[in-house]
Parts: sequence; C-alpha cells; structure tokens
Amino acid sequence: MKLFRPLRRFSGPLALLLTLLAAPPVLAEIGDDRFLAARDAFRLGDRAKLERLAPDLKGHALEAYVDYWLLTQRLKDADAASVQAFLTRHERSYIGDRLRSDWLKLAGSRQQWSEFDGEYAKLVQPDQELQCYSLQARRIRDDASASSEAAALWLTLLEPPEPCVPVIESLIIDRRVFADDAWARIRRQFEANKTTAARTCMNYLPAAQTPDAATADAVIDKPMPWLARLPADFAGNRMLRELAALAIQRSARNDPKAAAEQLMRLEARLQPSERGWAWGVVGWQAAQRHLPEALDFYRRAGDAPLGDEAIQWKARAALRAQDWASLRATIEKMPPALATLPDWTYWLGRAYRAGGRIEEANTLFARIAGQPNFYGNLADDELNRPTSPPPRARAASREELNQIAANRGVQRALALFRLNLRFEAVREWNFALRGMSDRELLAAAELARRAEIFDRAIAAADKTKNEHDFTLRYLAPFDERVRPAAREQSLDDAWVYGLMRQESRFVSDARSTVGASGLMQLMPATARWVAKKIGLKDYQHSRVNDADTNVLLGTSYMRMVLEGLDKQPLLASAAYNAGPGRARKWRAEWPLEGAIYAETIPFSETRDYVKKVMSNSVYYSALFEGRPQSLKARLGTVAARGSNDSGATELP
Repeated sequence: MKLFRPLRRFSGPLALLLTLLAAPPVLAEIGDDRFLAARDAFRLGDRAKLERLAPDLKGHALEAYVDYWLLTQRLKDADAASVQAFLTRHERSYIGDRLRSDWLKLAGSRQQWSEFDGEYAKLVQPDQELQCYSLQARRIRDDASASSEAAALWLTLLEPPEPCVPVIESLIIDRRVFADDAWARIRRQFEANKTTAARTCMNYLPAAQTPDAATADAVIDKPMPWLARLPADFAGNRMLRELAALAIQRSARNDPKAAAEQLMRLEARLQPSERGWAWGVVGWQAAQRHLPEALDFYRRAGDAPLGDEAIQWKARAALRAQDWASLRATIEKMPPALATLPDWTYWLGRAYRAGGRIEEANTLFARIAGQPNFYGNLADDELNRPTSPPPRARAASREELNQIAANRGVQRALALFRLNLRFEAVREWNFALRGMSDRELLAAAELARRAEIFDRAIAAADKTKNEHDFTLRYLAPFDERVRPAAREQSLDDAWVYGLMRQESRFVSDARSTVGASGLMQLMPATARWVAKKIGLKDYQHSRVNDADTNVLLGTSYMRMVLEGLDKQPLLASAAYNAGPGRARKWRAEWPLEGAIYAETIPFSETRDYVKKVMSNSVYYSALFEGRPQSLKARLGTVAARGSNDSGATELP
C-alpha cells in the first residue's frame, strides 16, 4: 500500500495544499518527475543537467531543494553574498538551516571565525562538529567558559569527529587534564568498546606511561595471554597496572568468571582505584549474563566510582536477586541525571516499599505516575489507579487544519513523502513542527493521518504537553487486515498493534538497517521460514512488503513464539526482537516478576523494545475496550527457567 494517496484524491486541507502549490494534478506529477531528475543530476555531480532542469521547477513545492543543490555544488567558491541571499530567502526553514550548517562547516574548516560567529548563533540544530568549531572560535577569542565546556566533553565525547580533536587537545595544552584524567578517559573508551579512540588517547599520557603499539594491541586483542606474561614486579609501574586493569576489562567481555580469577590473582598489586574499577567492570559483565556472582564482584569494587552502565547493571543485579537493600543503596549513589530517570525513580520506590517506607515510596510513584511510558504505567499500578488515556482533546478544526496545510515546511514534507523520499521528508516534517503549540501539533497529526503518513501522525501527537489525543498517538490503521489476522491466530489485537507500532510505526514499506521489512519488520530468513511453516505457496521475498502478506507472516510468527514461551506476551515480545532462544535463556531459576524480567534483559535495544511494546499494548487495550488497564497484570510472572517449557519455536 502506498504511503500517500494520488494527488487527485485529496480533499479538505490537502485540497487547499494543492491550491497553494498552484498546479493541477497532472502538472504536479510532471514537475515531480523533473524534480527527481534534478535530484539524480545533483547526486551524480551533473551541474549542467541540474541547471537545465532548474527553470522548469520554479514554483514547485520543492524548488528550494534545487536552489540548495545548485549552491552546494559551488559552495567552496561561492561568495558570501550568494550564501546570505539564500539564507534570507529560506530563513527558519529546514533547507535554510541545512545550507547554514554546510557553510559553517566550510568556514570552520578554513578557520574563518568572523564569518562563523556571525551565522552560528542563527543555526537551529548544530551537530557535534559545529559545536566543536564554536568552541574553537570561542577559545581563540579567550572566552573563559569555552574551556569549561570543552572539559565536560573529556569523559563523554569518546570518539570525537575531526573538528573536535583540537578541542580535546586544547585541554592538554591548557593543562586542564593530566595523567589521571587520561587514564580515566581510556577506561571509559574501553567500557564503550572504542579501543581505536583509546589508542589515540594513550598518546596524551606522559612518555613513561605510554605503551608501545604492540603492547596496546596485545592488551586489546589478546588480554589473557598478555596478563599471563606480566612480570611479577609490575606493581611499581603505573602503565602496567593500568594496562592490567584494562586487560581484565577486555577479558570480562568474553568470560567474566575467568576475568575474576585473573583479577583475584593480581589485585594485591593494583592500586585501590585500579582494583575497584576492574571489579566494577567484571561485575557489570557478570550482571549482564545474569551470573549469581555479579553482586559479589561488585562488592569487591568497594566504593570505587562506577560508570553509568556499570552502576545501572549493579542495580539490575540487585533487582534480579531481589536484594532490595542493595538496590536502594545503589540507586541512591547514582548520579542525579540517572537517579531521577523514570526507570530508577520507580525502582527506588519499590525498594522503599519493600523496606516499609511506604510514604516515601508513594511520593516517588506519584512523581512519575501518569507519564505515558512503561514506568509511568507501573507507578499508576502501585498507586492503585490503572492506566487510561487522558481526556481526548477537541478535534482539530478546519481552520486549524488549513493553517497547518499552509505551512511551507509541511508542504515540502508532504511533497517529499509523495515522491517516496522518506529520509528528507521526515527531516522536513520534524523541522516544521518545532515550536508548535499543542493545537498545531494535533492538527499536524490529523493532517498526516489523512495522508496516511502514520508515523508522522504519531510523532506529532506524541509531542503534545497539555492537550492530548491518544487515538492519534496510538493509531490503529490497517484495521481490516490486522484484526482478522489477530483473531485467526488467537492473538490479543492490542498486543499486535503495540508490537507493530514499535516495529514500523505503520510504515508499510519500512526497511531496517539489518534488512527487516514491512509493517511487522520481518527478517528475510524469518519470513521464509514462517511462510514454509504455514504452507504459504509460491512465497517470494518480494511479497514481504505487501501489507496482507506481511501481517499474515508477522502474526503467525507472534503466535508461534507465544505458544513456545508459556503463552506470555512479555517473553514473546522479547523473542520477536531477539529470538526465542534468548528470551527463554533470560528467565531466572525462580519465578520472576514480569517487570523485573523486562528490566534485566541484557540487550539495551531489546530491553527498550519490550518495555515500549508492553506499554503500547496497555494503551491500545484501554482504547479498544474503553476501560483502564494494568500493565503489571499484563506483564504477569515469568516462570522459572525449564518449567512449563513447551519448546519455543527456533529459527533454523
């Protein structure tokens, strides 16, 4: 199914849009063909063809793109007046901001700071490269705050783009960071598996602490053999001690228990900070594997500061063990930016409740209750007020719809969607929605819904702060396909819609970076296997984006994994994303509360996915049934590993 109906079928505000474009349907289609030809010419670097096509596109909704392409092709030689004229014509537009960004990067690379400063303040969406160019410019102007802002990047910008390298190195020159800071940065880079960047950072160490290339390679690629060769007297050499801790970290990524054995052998010769960090990362890797030793490894780290991921996995290890006292203590030691997240606000409340601190727990639950997310839903349950959508806002009026349809950014986005240029269309749409009021966002959502651009309808409705329409936020399109398929497979249609919303946002020809396709984002091997299992004759992968076929295959697969995993939608959701074997493996040796199972899923992508699918399902169920729903009841209890195991369906 096409994302956009043919122009001649539009009515209401979209008919107004056609009037604003000043072109009848046939001429608009001809103009579209020429626009696509111009785009091809730009991508091929064929300036002569682009210049021939440009006059034919005067007045087209996407004329600004042609102007942009013409100017971009000669930007290195363009005069400032030409650039300024374009920016003036397209001020406060996505394409204007894009040209300004290109121009600023060119000025920054040339260190033309006066030109850079004049335009940077007008940029709406500066990326990391431009932020670093700005810091370079401010440092040259002796702006004292620039060094402080640069220092904040030392432990966060672990793999800097080229314009950020001078900013990072300026901290060395200005003597704002020293050997301790360099080793701290290297540890963070190892934690993030950015070892190439860590090798670069080693060059910032004092000469006596800088390992040679062969040693650094051995620590990264063959940590266990390197540890075995450590001299007995390495305790007096800081470089060797730090490298030993890093080698322990690299080993723990593959085998935390083996890494722990090595660390026990070496720890007496490490300094407290080195020993504490090493035990922390061993504990982190053990916690991700649900090893019972994880909390003991963390305890061996003592009071050593832990990175964000390590301390969150310490909390998850305590949660999985239902050690509420350790969970409370861990969350209370988290940096405020982590501790105040809905995730840890909720679990701290649970820890307080387990310890009898009911009033404090309820205060925390009330802080996040009502938020339309996994933890807001759970907090609602803890306060005995099941989740329901907020009162529905007044529908967008014709005048409000017409106002949005007249927005030039929205017009360009719709034209790009019409041409199936989704990447550019999404950026235009998102830029156009900046700063819109709730009423404008709801009108934009309704406009997108009527145009069958369902993901943008949801995105617009998701942004409202005070007035909400959850029938737009939780759209249920393709009803004539999805509900019969759900019934045929004996599936809860709220769960099917919850999963589909997370998979594709109802973009029928969506394709992920790993090759999953369609409304239900089926991988090629999965689609072929399910087609064979259900006896779908003459199946070809080219059919996977057909909505009927995709929904049939997707719901069939949902049923298969559901039946193989205790008929537990929580487990089946994890299986749909990460595979049935993993979903089954992540169970505990004892019955586990569904919310704890979800929180301790090792893969961050799957963990986030499962939470969103299950929260989506609650809202769809509330909308479909017209009554409040409990997320906690929907999550249920996950049976112990091995019990009630009917042999989850496995992919070949």
